[in-house]
Amino acid sequence: MKKENYKMLINGSFVEAESKQTLSSVNPSTGQIIAEFPKASIKDVKKAIAAAREAFDNGEWPKLSNYERGQYLIKIANLIKEKAQHLAEIETKDSGKTIKETTFIDVPTAANVFEYFATCADQFMRGKTIPVPANELNYTLREPVGVVAQIIPWNYPLLFLAWKIAPAISVGNCVVLKPASLTSLAALELAKIMDEAGLPKGVVNIVTGSGSEIGSELASNKDVDKVSLIGSTSTGKKVMKLASENIKKVALELGGKSANIIFDDADIETAVNGTMTAIFMNQGQMCTAGSRVLVHEKIHDKFVNLLLEKVAKLKIGDPLEHETDLGPLSSDKQRDKVIESIEAAKKEGAKLVFGGKTPKDSKLKDGFYFEPTIFDSVKNNMAIAQEEVFSLVLSIITFSSLEEAVSIANDSKYGLAGIIWTNDVKKAHVVASGLKAGTIWVNTYGGFHAQMPFGGYKQSGFSKELGEEGLLEYTNLKAVNMDLTIDGMPLVCHWFNK
Repeated sequence: MKKENYKMLINGSFVEAESKQTLSSVNPSTGQIIAEFPKASIKDVKKAIAAAREAFDNGEWPKLSNYERGQYLIKIANLIKEKAQHLAEIETKDSGKTIKETTFIDVPTAANVFEYFATCADQFMRGKTIPVPANELNYTLREPVGVVAQIIPWNYPLLFLAWKIAPAISVGNCVVLKPASLTSLAALELAKIMDEAGLPKGVVNIVTGSGSEIGSELASNKDVDKVSLIGSTSTGKKVMKLASENIKKVALELGGKSANIIFDDADIETAVNGTMTAIFMNQGQMCTAGSRVLVHEKIHDKFVNLLLEKVAKLKIGDPLEHETDLGPLSSDKQRDKVIESIEAAKKEGAKLVFGGKTPKDSKLKDGFYFEPTIFDSVKNNMAIAQEEVFSLVLSIITFSSLEEAVSIANDSKYGLAGIIWTNDVKKAHVVASGLKAGTIWVNTYGGFHAQMPFGGYKQSGFSKELGEEGLLEYTNLKAVNMDLTIDGMPLVCHWFNK
C-alpha cells in the first residue's frame, strides 16, 4: 500500500507541523506503516487556538442563523455518505476495527449525527420567558460558549469526531480538535470533507500530535473557553486540573466497567448474543463494554456453556474481510496491557475458561491479535472486575437476588452504563432505577441514537453527549431582567434615590 502523507487543518489551510516532524499510522492487522501525519508542537496548537478565537470573535460563523449553520452540517453529512466506502476502509486500516463495523455502524452513524444537529439547534437554543413577582420581563438566552477544545480517544475515531464537532459548531462555537495520535487519519479525512463543504476558515481546526504535550496546552490555554474530553479517567483528572487554572468549562466522558446483569427469567440465547456484542464488538475496546457479567446462579451453567459454544465459532482475522468477527487490538502496547491483566486475574483466583493468549494462526503473526478471553468464578473485588481492561476480556460473577445484583453492579468507581436481561418489565424498571450509571440498556445493547443523551456517573464523567443535553453542553445560559415600569421609578432604585 502506498504510504500517504497527511497535513493538519489550521485556519482553513492544510499545513505541516512547524517543526516538520511527523508521526506514523500503523495498521494493527499487519504492523505496517500506512501513513504519516504532522506531530504538532505547542506553537502549532497556539496558532490553531488563535484561528478559532479570531473566527469566533470577529468572524461570520457565530452571526449566522442556526439554519444557515445547519446547511454546512448537511453538506458535511452528505459528503460523508458519498465517501463512505473510502472512510470505512481508512478507519479499518488505521484502527483495526472490522470493516463490518466501520461500514454499517461508524460511518453512517457519523453522517446521521451531523444531520441531526443540523436541524435541532433552533428547537433547543430557545430561551424561556419566566414569570416573576414584579412588573418585569424576565427571560433567558442560550449563547455559544466560544472557543472549544476537543480531545478524543483512539477507539471510535470518526464517530467521536461527529459527536464532538457537530453539536459544538451547530450553535456557533469554533473548535480546535485533537484526535488520538494512534488513530488520526479519520480526523484528517474529515478535515478534507469540511474544507470541501466550504466551512469558513478557523471554525474547525484539527491538530495532531502527542496528547501529553498539546492536550495539556488545549486544556490550560486562556483563550479556550471550554475543553471537552472523551478518554480515560486518569486523563480526565489531569484535564480538570489544567482547566481549573483559568476556570473554563469542562465536559468529561471517561472510563467504565459496566455490569451486564442476566436474570433467571431472561431469554438465555438472546442474552448470550447480547453479551458477546457488549464485550467483543470493536475487540472490547469500548468505554461501555459489558465487561462484568452478573448471571443468576440458577442459570449460570446453562448460560456459560452456551456462551463458550458461541464464542468458539467467532472468526479472528483480517478486519477488511466482511466474514471477520474479531480484528486486532489497536496496538502492541494495548495487547501487552491485556496480557498483564490476565496474568493478574489468574493469580487472584479467577478461573480462565476461554482464550487468554495470542492466536496460533501464522497469517495473524504480524498483527496485534488476541483471543476473546473469559473468566469464571470471579469475585467483584478482584482487579479484573474493578479495573478497566479495555479489551475482549469478560468476567463472570454469580448472584442470587435482585438486591445482590444491584449491589454488585454499583460496587465500582465507574458508572457509565449498565445492561439488564429479563422478561419481567417491573423488575427491569426497579433495577434500571437502582443502577448508578448514566445509560441503561434493557434486553439490548449499544443502541446509541443522536436524539438520546449519553454520559456517566461517578468516575465515568459528568457531562452528556448527543441529544438536547449534548447540544446545550456547548452553550452558556444568560438571564435578562427588564423592568416594565412606565411611570415612576422601579422599586429597587428607591434604595439609593437621593
